[in-house]
Formats: sequence, structure tokens, C-alpha cells
Amino acid sequence: MHNSDAYLNIDRYIDRLIAESTPCLPIWNIESIRQGKKPHWNYIDGCMITSLLQMSQITGEEKYFTFAESFIDYYIAEDGAILGYDIEKYNLDDLNEGRVLFELYQKTGKQKYRLAIERQKAQLDNQPRTCTGNFWHKLIYPHQIWLDGIYMAQVFSTLYSKEYGGKDYSDMLNQIENVNKYMQDRDTGLYYHGLDCSKTIFWANKESGLSKSFWLRSIGWFTVALIDIIEIIDDMNARERLCRIFSELILSITAFRDESGLYWQVVDKPGKKGNYLETSGSSMIAYAMLKGARLGVIDNSYARLGKETFDGICNRYLKISDSGELNLGGICLVAGLGPEGNTRRDGSYEYYISEPVVENDAKGVAPFILCYTEILRTRGNN
Repeated sequence: MHNSDAYLNIDRYIDRLIAESTPCLPIWNIESIRQGKKPHWNYIDGCMITSLLQMSQITGEEKYFTFAESFIDYYIAEDGAILGYDIEKYNLDDLNEGRVLFELYQKTGKQKYRLAIERQKAQLDNQPRTCTGNFWHKLIYPHQIWLDGIYMAQVFSTLYSKEYGGKDYSDMLNQIENVNKYMQDRDTGLYYHGLDCSKTIFWANKESGLSKSFWLRSIGWFTVALIDIIEIIDDMNARERLCRIFSELILSITAFRDESGLYWQVVDKPGKKGNYLETSGSSMIAYAMLKGARLGVIDNSYARLGKETFDGICNRYLKISDSGELNLGGICLVAGLGPEGNTRRDGSYEYYISEPVVENDAKGVAPFILCYTEILRTRGNN
């Protein structure tokens, strides 16, 4: 699809996703649909609602905020109880959707959103921690730090610290700097997906505790977390330290960029049999580049690279079906590490390329929309 045609149709695509979704059955949550899950609080919906709130801010279109607010309203009871949320799982993924509660509370004044924020904060207060002081990714993943967990938990944590926590960002900063210290590969500048601080899980290197591969989306989550947090915080020292980590990572991953503008599912294995150019992680990197350039964190030349990646995604994966509907493809449905007993998820190259590739899942659609909002900013449509 030609870029100009794609841009004209993206709004219509987003409108269709909204029109065909309800809080009980959002069509972008393919995992829940395939597994027949009941409505529950989850990071996938959180990503999508985050992107729709951004669309509302950038376009001024009330329909995006109205849908987002009605969607979240369904899940939050008057006492702040959250439908389908179990604090005792200590699952960092479940905190991601909580980030939208801050904007909803500020704009609507509904006390139940404020109460729900405190329920999620209670999880962080009691979240088990590794020997480094980092949160366990989930209770079922003891002693493990996952790169994507920084996005899931630390954006929420930073928002809470800024609004209600006395602007103390020290814990967030420590956790991110530990990831930089222990999970970055010094040769490539890339980050491994997981670290088992106990070095006992089957997928971990017995000497370092690290997983085997550089999975694009996990690096994408980390990159987006960094730039979102950089935008939020008002502590210049902390901001400068995060900017250094962010800038180094952007420089490193650019070396693995395909000529199409996209990035590979397993980042450092371009063209290897089974590897493919993946939408969600590519969208995240593009969003981070565009936003980083806009905030002055990285050179403005990265805005051009980010736009080229966005255009590359449109050209390769944004397609009109025979029925005339627009669909976004090239999205890895899910990937993870373990737990014990699930040895297929071993962090190997073969594992990452074996997971299903789907269309219209929010793990790809939401960062694509976020990237689109940055494109709209550069086109003067804010």
C-alpha cells in the first residue's frame, strides 16, 4: 500500500477496531479470544487504551477518549475493585493497564479511578524482589527480571511517584540501571530478554543467568518505557541518566535495521532461515525514535529513521482484504520464557520464530497507533 493511501486509511482502521470491540470482547485481544478467557484486566487492552488516549490528545477527537473511558469504566467498581485482577499473582503485566487510570482520573474526577490506582500500587508495595532489588516479573517467575517488565511496571510507578509519591524516582531508576548493568550485551549494545538472578531456571545461562537471544519486542518494550518515563519525570539528574541509556540503545539497535526500515524478530540474525521482519517491535522502535527526537533526547535525524520504519510497516504489513477491510499483519502473537515445565519457551532462536504471527493484535496495533500519533505531530495535525 502506498504511504499516502495508508495514512488516509489508518483513521478508518482504528475506527473499525473500536466499532467492533466491547469491553467484554475487544477484537484486538487475540490471546483472550483464542483461549476463551473471560473479561479481565490485562496489559494488551492497556496498550490499546493508551494508544487511543494519545489519539484523543493529538487529534482532539472526543470519540477516542469516550471509548477509552467507557472501556475502563466497565472494569472499575465504585470502590476501586478491578474486574479480573488478582493482586496475589504479583504479575507486572497487570500494572500496565493501570497507567491509563491517571489520565482518566484527572479528566473525569471519578474517585473510583483514584481508588483503583491505590489497589495497583499495593501490588508494587508487596511485589517480590530479586537480590538486585528489581521486581520479580511474576510470582510464577521467581528471581527473574524480564525486559518487558520495565514497561509494564515502571511507567505506572513513575506516574504514581510524580502524582502521589513525592517525586521519588530512586527505585525506578535503580531498577532500570540494574537492567542496563546486568542485561545489556556489551558487544552489540542489545539487551537479553530475561535474567534469572538465581541462575537455576532451565533457560538461563548458568554463569550469567541471562536468556539466550535478543527478542525484538522485549527490546521495544524497554525502549518505549525509557522514552515514556523520560517524558514524565521532572528530576533532571534521573532524566539525564535515563537519556544516556536510551540514546545508547537507539544507536545500538539502528545497526540492525533492515533496508526496509523494519527490524527482525530475533534482532541480530537478519535473513536467517525462519526469521522475519516483525511489526510490533519495529513500531516500538520507530515510536521511540520519533518521540526521542521530538523531546530532544536524540538527534533529529532519528525522526527520519522512525518515519521510514513506520512507512515500511505500512508498505509491508498494512493490507486491504478482499472485503475491503484494512488489516495490520506481521505481529508476533506472544513470546515468553518458561515457566518450569514449559521447556518449549527456552529463549532460543528456534523458539522465538516458532510463535504464531497474526493480524490486528494490540501488541502490534497499539504501538503502531502510538507511532502514528508521533507522525501526526510532525505533520502539524496536533
